[in-house]
Amino acid sequence: MAKKLPVSPLAPAGFPAMPAVAGVELAATMSGERYEGRSDLSLISLATGTTVAGVFTRSRTASAPVAWCRAALDKCSLGHASPCALLVNAGNANAFTGAAGRDAARATAETAASLVGGAPEGVFVASTGVIGEALSAGKILDALPGLHAALRDDGWEDAARAIMTTDTYPKGATRQATVDGVPVVLNGFAKGSGMIAPDMATMLCFVFTDAAIPARALQAMLATANSRSFNSITVDSDTSTSDTLLVFATGQAAPEQAPETSSKTRYRDFRAALEDLLMDLAHQVVRDGEGAQKFITINISGAASVKSARRIGLAIGNSPLVKTAIAGEDANWGRIVMAVGKAGEEADRDRMSISMGGVLIAENGVAHPDYDEAAVMPHMRGCEIVIDVDVGVGRGRATVWTCDLTHGYIDINADYRS
Repeated sequence: MAKKLPVSPLAPAGFPAMPAVAGVELAATMSGERYEGRSDLSLISLATGTTVAGVFTRSRTASAPVAWCRAALDKCSLGHASPCALLVNAGNANAFTGAAGRDAARATAETAASLVGGAPEGVFVASTGVIGEALSAGKILDALPGLHAALRDDGWEDAARAIMTTDTYPKGATRQATVDGVPVVLNGFAKGSGMIAPDMATMLCFVFTDAAIPARALQAMLATANSRSFNSITVDSDTSTSDTLLVFATGQAAPEQAPETSSKTRYRDFRAALEDLLMDLAHQVVRDGEGAQKFITINISGAASVKSARRIGLAIGNSPLVKTAIAGEDANWGRIVMAVGKAGEEADRDRMSISMGGVLIAENGVAHPDYDEAAVMPHMRGCEIVIDVDVGVGRGRATVWTCDLTHGYIDINADYRS
């Protein structure tokens, strides 16, 4: 999109200072594939011995890069290939592009592999942008040699900016942890603003660590952390064709001798740091929701199960009526009742309670006798909105995050291809 958008009012103060991760080098450049005057292509090289884990969209119209990455992940997990690079372009999703899209993914992976010194099956590719337009692989191929020559260990913000589409700011996060007593670093960056209703992953998110972790253990930790973070956010209920979440572990911070401890104990601190980092990035995606002015936390309790609670929370978070009411600073809790009812999950109407901003609005299926809407209005005028709903049937709990729905969302998407 040619028009520069103002930075979201919910954005963090700035991009975090991110330390180097041993075994990772990054660079970004302007390929001109779609955008003019801005970077749109990132290359990340990975040390020999890196392991990888990933989750992807369940969309039945998934992009060519997603198909390529799925195959690459399988080969790397089986030891038939080793991750050596990640290549990401913005502006064109290379989705619904047929054989030409598959050929473009392969050609760019092959060229990147020749530059970094690995096999094409070890190059992970990702694309984001317009669906249904042929990818100009030639422009990417022409840019790759210069991109490779520019690789450095401190290019995190440049790489994050180069994968943005309608994002108004680059999204990054860093954490530290220990594995077997050895300090390790986790750095990640993501993009996402619209078409956000993740189904196994998010738009694009990449995490890098110098920890030494086998692929199987890394995959298990990623699946759990992803469920609690990216799979618990929504901006507009639309799942992307390109959703890709990858974690790379270079192993450069490995202890001299592997200790004899269980993986559950060994990775406890790393697991917590990974989940916290992914939660940070997932929240940043919601805070940059197209046209967003308010960040909404929806806490569901009393559900039949955790899965049921998440579905109820997403029904509320995806409701245009709920989201527009919050945009208008209207505490219209009847719309929350409606959203719970349409979720298709078990709920006891006569035991349900609703609070907003800590103010009890409804209890035991009716409006609370002492509720005064004036008490909740200061909360509704703020940028951070909290909704608590107990559906009265069990012990299942979940939290979902979303944003309000403003006219800005229409403006951005009406002009998206211009």
